[in-house]
Amino acid sequence: MEYLVRLAQCHETFRQPELQAVATLLGIELETMAYNEFALTEALQTPFCVVKLKDEAAARALISRSILAKDILELWGQGTTYEELHADVHQRTKDRWADYHLVTYALAVDCFAGKRSTAKKREIFESFDYLNLKGEVRIKNPDEQFTVVEDYVSDVEANAIGTERSSEPRMIYMGRWLAKSPRDIILTHTLKKRKYISTTSMDAELSLVTANMALAAPGKVFFDPFVGAGSFLVAASHFGALTMGSDIDPRAFRGKDHERKDGMAMLQNFKQYNIVSQFLDAFTSDVTNTPLRDTALLDGIICDPPYGVREGLRVLGTRDGKVIEPVVIDGVPAH
Repeated sequence: MEYLVRLAQCHETFRQPELQAVATLLGIELETMAYNEFALTEALQTPFCVVKLKDEAAARALISRSILAKDILELWGQGTTYEELHADVHQRTKDRWADYHLVTYALAVDCFAGKRSTAKKREIFESFDYLNLKGEVRIKNPDEQFTVVEDYVSDVEANAIGTERSSEPRMIYMGRWLAKSPRDIILTHTLKKRKYISTTSMDAELSLVTANMALAAPGKVFFDPFVGAGSFLVAASHFGALTMGSDIDPRAFRGKDHERKDGMAMLQNFKQYNIVSQFLDAFTSDVTNTPLRDTALLDGIICDPPYGVREGLRVLGTRDGKVIEPVVIDGVPAH
């Protein structure tokens, strides 16, 4: 069965890889049937992806984990004109219409880079009379919602290719809406509301997407060797992974005196999201000489290596490369 995934209009280069990563994590067989077939550059990518999945359960599972997807529809038809669309709907789903004759339902028209008048929307609704939906129309909480999605050439794209914008869509989809994604958690995890942040705190959305692409999940251990304020650890822990981190500067995760609670400022974030049980620990370490044992301990490493003006590169040790003699007090190494 084919499904239409409506994607967020951001981080375009990560959208399809994140979908594939989620499918891999959940053991879902995913085949991309159509994606960005109109795009000349990344800036012109439209937020629609047609995928082939085993069944509705797989579709709901896929969207339940994606951050860069908005929602998913069971695709009933598509075409460049309404004549093509209606013909495709007949071919794909005619044998299923009877299942929906008596349900409460809602119809919606969603336009990307375009718009329709109320009168035109009503005309579009009436063109689907052959579905013979006899149930009550219910705007809020219907049993089923059927959506027509129109994809137009945007102003930016028209200027890029040097053409006039058309008043008609270039592609039209019609489908049965299934479920939305958990993108709302971005608002919960936003740095604006986070208890402890630093100059190197990673954007919440990118952190969650990174955790998805790294396949973070319960039963796995993830490590951030440039932990800072712990943005990646919070994201991976949100998805159930056990997390730990290190930083060359312990002040990054410990915080200043007035920020410390229970000895580590970063721990405030885990308490804020009620995921303290997922946090193992953080320690001071130069990643070029890590104290981690050379054994199969980690399932994943997620990090944002230091670069640019936010945080300069530093290493522990002497500038001339001379070996520092270990300090021993009463026969015991003093680290």
